[in-house]
Amino acid sequence: MNKPISVRALAAEALADIALSGHSLREVADRAFPRLPDSRDRALLTALLNEGARWWPRYDAAIDRLLDKSIRRNDPKIHALLVIGLIQLEVLELPAYAAVAATVEAVRELRRPRLAGLVNAVLRRWQRERETLNVALDATPATRHAHPAWLAAVIARDWPGQAEAIMAASNVEPPLMLRVNRNRATREDVVERLTGADQAVELHPWLADGLVLPHSTDVTRLPGFAQGDFAVQDGAAQVPADLLGLANGQRVLDACAAPGGKACHALERANVHLVAVESEAKRIPRIRQNLERLGLRATVVTGDAGDASGWWDGKAFDRVMIDAPCSATGVIRRRPDVRLHRREADIPALIAQQARILAACWELLAPGGSLLYVTCSILRAENEGVVGAFVAERADVDLVPLSLPVGQAAGIGWQILPGEGDLDGMYYALLRKR
Repeated sequence: MNKPISVRALAAEALADIALSGHSLREVADRAFPRLPDSRDRALLTALLNEGARWWPRYDAAIDRLLDKSIRRNDPKIHALLVIGLIQLEVLELPAYAAVAATVEAVRELRRPRLAGLVNAVLRRWQRERETLNVALDATPATRHAHPAWLAAVIARDWPGQAEAIMAASNVEPPLMLRVNRNRATREDVVERLTGADQAVELHPWLADGLVLPHSTDVTRLPGFAQGDFAVQDGAAQVPADLLGLANGQRVLDACAAPGGKACHALERANVHLVAVESEAKRIPRIRQNLERLGLRATVVTGDAGDASGWWDGKAFDRVMIDAPCSATGVIRRRPDVRLHRREADIPALIAQQARILAACWELLAPGGSLLYVTCSILRAENEGVVGAFVAERADVDLVPLSLPVGQAAGIGWQILPGEGDLDGMYYALLRKR
C-alpha cells in the first residue's frame, strides 16, 4: 500500500499550482481535500493554502534573498515548499523544530531527496537572520503587505491617504457573514437557533438581513442552513438589495448573476419577476442550487449581458443590477489568490467589458427605471471611470446620490474600501433613466 502523502507535501503541490500555474485556490483545494481523510490534516492544509496564497508575494521574495540561485522554474514544488516553511514559522507560528523537520521530510515525498539539505539550510538561515530579513521585506509596501508591486502602486495612486490601511485590511481574516432569508425566518429566530448550537453570532448593526459570526465555520452544519433560512453573503454584497428600491410586481434583471446571491436577496425582498443572466454555462447550476435551497423562483438563462439579442424577450425592466466582471481587488481578504492571478494588463480589457455591459443593459431599462452598477473592485478606473464615461455620453441619465454608514463618495458613486465596517471592498453607482 502506498504511504499517504503528508499535508506539507500536498500543500506544496497545491500552492505551486496556485501561485506558479495559475489555478484557483478553490479548484486546487477541492482536488486536494479528498486525499486527506483526517479533519485535522484538512484544517492544516486549508491554513497553509490560504496563508500561502495570501503571503506569497512577501515570502516568495524572501526565498530569493535566501538562495544564491532560484529554483522557482526548475523545482516549483520545492520553491512552494520553502514558502510553506516560512508560512509555518512566521504566520502560523508552529513549533520551529517540528515545522522544519516535517518540511524537510516533505522534500523526500516530492521525490527531490537531493534538495532536502538545501531546504533545511534555507529554513535554518531564516531562523538565524529573520529580524534582518523582515526589516528588508518591510521596506517596500508590496512586500510589507504581500501585494504585487503593480497593485500596490495603483492603490497608492487611487487612495493615497488610505493605501496602507487598504492593503493591511486585505490581509486580515474576515468575519463570516450570513444573510437571513426573510421569507423563511427572522434574524432573531436564526440567532436563537445558532446560539443554542453554541455558535457565537451577532446582528449586523445596519444591514437589515445581516448576521455576523466571528470566524469561518462549516455553514452546512449550522441549524437552518439545509432549510434555506440563511445564506452566506458578505455585508457589502447585501447592500444592493437596499439600493434598488424593490417592489412587488417589478421586472428585475440581474445581468451577471453567478453565483446568485444578489438575485436571491432581491427575491427575498419583494415578489418580483427576476431574470438572472450568466455568460458561463458551468456556473448556472450554482445559481439554480441557491434558488432551490432558499425556496425562490427566477428565470435563469445562459447569455451575454453585453448582447441581449440571444436571450431578451423584448420587455423592458424596471430595475437592472450589474455586478460587473472586475479585478476583484476589493475581496482579496476572502480570495487571497486574486493577488497572484490578476495582472495589470488585465485591467483595460475588464474596463472595455464593463462599459459594453453597462451600455447594453441600459437599453433594456424602462424609462423611470433604475440601474445599479456594482463591482468588487477598488480601482477607480473600473468604477467611477467606467460610469463617468457612460454618463458623459448619455442625455437620458440622472445620477442618484448615495450614502451608506461606511465608505465614502467616489466621484460618481460610493466606495466601501476593504475592512471599512469589517466589509469587503465594493463600489456602487445608481442611475435613473429619464
